Amino acid sequence: MTLSPTRPAVARLFIAIEPPPRVLDHLAEFAAGLGTVRAGVRVTARRLWHVTLAFIGEVPETVLPAAVAALDLAVATVRLPAGPPEPRLAGGGRFGRGRFTILWTGIEGELTPLRRATTRALRRGRLPYDAKPYRPHLTLARPGERVPAEVVGADLAALAGYRGPSWTVGGLVLYRSHLGPNPVYEPLHAAALPTAG
Repeated sequence: MTLSPTRPAVARLFIAIEPPPRVLDHLAEFAAGLGTVRAGVRVTARRLWHVTLAFIGEVPETVLPAAVAALDLAVATVRLPAGPPEPRLAGGGRFGRGRFTILWTGIEGELTPLRRATTRALRRGRLPYDAKPYRPHLTLARPGERVPAEVVGADLAALAGYRGPSWTVGGLVLYRSHLGPNPVYEPLHAAALPTAG
């Protein structure tokens, strides 16, 4: 009998910004009025709300120390001449169509320096990341085709006018994503941004 080799354990990782509770409270109050949210169809749980800076994806668990080091390098080398960014959740839109429909709220404010520092550190650590054009957002729901088109249209019109409170980004977080019916985003490491440029 031939035994198959044991597959190495993998971790699904991403680096993100976590808006503070007062910002999420404001968004939750607004989102409660959206038809998609009232329908309760594949709505993103508040505990999963975040703004991704870099999606690393599935990597062997052995590279976790390299991912932690990359996050520390990113905050140590980021160029913030005006201090930490002060973004706000604002506007919104849709990714995809039909069963691939995703509703999101966008970001008003400059996160490009954080994105560049993060991807530069990941490259230096020889870690993968999603290199598609960066469009910062927070995912609200993945209704697909389960919500009528007119409801999605009304939600998109409402999202266009949304503008939440601003906040100062204090740091970045490395998360491990556990998928399944009740996904969990486990924070593995947090790194504070410098307070002055």
